[in-house]
Amino acid sequence: MNTSPASGDDIASNTPPTTGVRIPPTPETAVTPAAPGRGGVFARLAFWSQRHRWAALLLWVAVVAVIAAGARTAGSTYHNDFLLPGTDSQAATDLLKKHGSAQAGDSVQIVFKDETGLRATGIRPRVESTLNEVRGLPGVVTVRSPYADSAAMSRDGAIGYATVTLAGKAQDVPKPDIVRIIDTAKSAEQSGKSGLRVELGGAAVRAAQEQKSGSAEGAGLIAALVVLVLLFGSVAAAALPLVTALFAVGGAIGLIVLASHVFTVADFTPPVMMLVGLAVGVDYALLIFYRYRHEITDGADASTATRRAMDAAGRTVFFAGCTVIIALLGLVALGLGALQGVALAVALTVLVTMAASLTLLPALLAVFGGRIRRQVLRQAAKAHAKGRVTGRRWRALADAVQHRPLPVLLAATAALLALSAPALGLRLGFADAGNDPASSTSRQAYDLLAEGFGPGFNGPLVVVGKGDQAAGAQLRSALAATDGVAATTPPIPSPDGSLSTVLVFPTTAPQDKGTTDLVHELRDHVLPPLEKRTGANFLVGGSTAAAQDFADRVSARMPLFIAIVVGLSSLLLMTVFRSLLIPLKAAVLNLLSISAALGVITLVFQHGWFGAQPGPVEAFIPVMIFAIVFGLSMDYEVFLVSRIHEEWVRTQDHAHAVREGLAATGKVITAAASIMIVVFAAFMLSPSRMLQQFGLGLATAVLLDALIIRCLIVPAAMQLFGTRAWWLPAPLSRRLPRLSLESNHIL
Repeated sequence: MNTSPASGDDIASNTPPTTGVRIPPTPETAVTPAAPGRGGVFARLAFWSQRHRWAALLLWVAVVAVIAAGARTAGSTYHNDFLLPGTDSQAATDLLKKHGSAQAGDSVQIVFKDETGLRATGIRPRVESTLNEVRGLPGVVTVRSPYADSAAMSRDGAIGYATVTLAGKAQDVPKPDIVRIIDTAKSAEQSGKSGLRVELGGAAVRAAQEQKSGSAEGAGLIAALVVLVLLFGSVAAAALPLVTALFAVGGAIGLIVLASHVFTVADFTPPVMMLVGLAVGVDYALLIFYRYRHEITDGADASTATRRAMDAAGRTVFFAGCTVIIALLGLVALGLGALQGVALAVALTVLVTMAASLTLLPALLAVFGGRIRRQVLRQAAKAHAKGRVTGRRWRALADAVQHRPLPVLLAATAALLALSAPALGLRLGFADAGNDPASSTSRQAYDLLAEGFGPGFNGPLVVVGKGDQAAGAQLRSALAATDGVAATTPPIPSPDGSLSTVLVFPTTAPQDKGTTDLVHELRDHVLPPLEKRTGANFLVGGSTAAAQDFADRVSARMPLFIAIVVGLSSLLLMTVFRSLLIPLKAAVLNLLSISAALGVITLVFQHGWFGAQPGPVEAFIPVMIFAIVFGLSMDYEVFLVSRIHEEWVRTQDHAHAVREGLAATGKVITAAASIMIVVFAAFMLSPSRMLQQFGLGLATAVLLDALIIRCLIVPAAMQLFGTRAWWLPAPLSRRLPRLSLESNHIL
């Protein structure tokens, strides 16, 4: 059923603005494809999908069903790989494992509080009885009671903690084992009438209590459908891009579940894949479908319109998808296992989505093309009868920008630079229990430890010394005398006596800059002189130091990553458009939108705007956002500039080409961006702080790209470039292969 008539901007057209919309005198409803004339590879692919529409549909259904069944049978083996070869923290962990030290495994803190004191009659037996039960649980190596160490009890005796050493790292201990530890410890609260509180902290506890929510995916789907219905005025037309995206995402997720048995894939990958795949899938299908509508209003039958759309917009989708994949695979250059699996998974999602747009969508158009064609022509006839001109508002905007291109360019660039400024103070790290919901046991344990022992107690540094006992004693003395250290433990010997481990409690919380500075101070100035005096080797490890090492590794390799992604993407654009200035412009503008998005993330999550818990930005957020946004921004760059190039080739009038290019693509780019924004904003509904940052960054970057860059900066820059926009030095032109987004074939 049709909704209200579409506006005049609904139908993109290549015709001059004075000609209106062409309405064929006799609408054709047949969708049986006519034999194609000469066509490009994408037109021939579309013809095959049209001619074998049911076979193509059944093939996609069968492939997705088989993949889904295989994934369900095999199950997933997601694993978070945070190993950092070559860093002090990883070397410390490896050394502890090698010498059989209990500190090699992660630990869980069981925190007790009773206002009457933990040594009060009736309290101590309950605590010790509970800890004895925990000792016998799977995954537990040792349990150190708060009564065994005076340092584990607050000065007033009201708060104490037991340390449960696990059999491995948090991600390696089965979740059911951690849940049993939590339930066993919490049972002490119900075993008496006193006010004993029991809370548990540690990375394993945080992982075990993570909330799972499908609300983000559901909200993204509903929002995308609403935008598509408003755009096309028809549920049937709106459903095609969405169905294409769902098939692609379903197949990609099943493949990643199977791939998790071979490769290291992080457990937060599926929601990222689902929402990115949904956004990209709808985006690609929408670009093709919008060109299909244009061909219909220009007089083509449904079959020819599909082939022409695929021969033009299909090429755009192919090159844009390749750019996204290049950007994502650039993450491999970082050498971080946790990111490589995510990059490969999302790249695979984009690849499957691209395949669905190029093969499944033409088959769907062949099945529903007659109905959709009638709806498109009805809407076009109504708009034509009311005297509406296709792309009138966008043409007027382009004309206004072209009259004052330099002021528009400077003002828009200044706005993006202002938003980017906070990113200069971006501090990378990882969320800890202090960022968890106030009601969670991990946050309660975090607050109790800070109350009883100071803020630095939640993120101790593990300093490992390889040397004799005298070196261990000197190590503790040197650490205790360092500014920023609140307390240290006596040296803890390894079973073979060759290692001494000292726990260092900073005066600042784990996420504070002071703790980061302390890690660098110890490594750069405190420990090297001590090594010379004692002949021992000292390493600073622990989860807090490991988080800093991860952030430092990302920061150090970021320039190489950016250079690879920007270089390869620019080379691809240079080859496609035979231009030197267009790739440079695209790279600079994409970097601007990404830096502005990081500035917004810094304000919201690092500085605590809009009620967010202040803290560092997750260490891998900048590189993930860079890879995805850089690739997605190229979608719009390729789509807009290719239409400008079409007009330039046809008319050789550069100003006219810029104006008509924006008029033809402005609405579809805005609509596609709107869908991406609402889908990415759905990440904000996730309980995960990392996914919230991810969603805000992606949504902000796409918003800025669609509204400021594509609508203002690109037309202004192209106007200022003039015909120089299409210049490529002759030596480069001879060496680069010839690729084209416009087809010279006659369909």
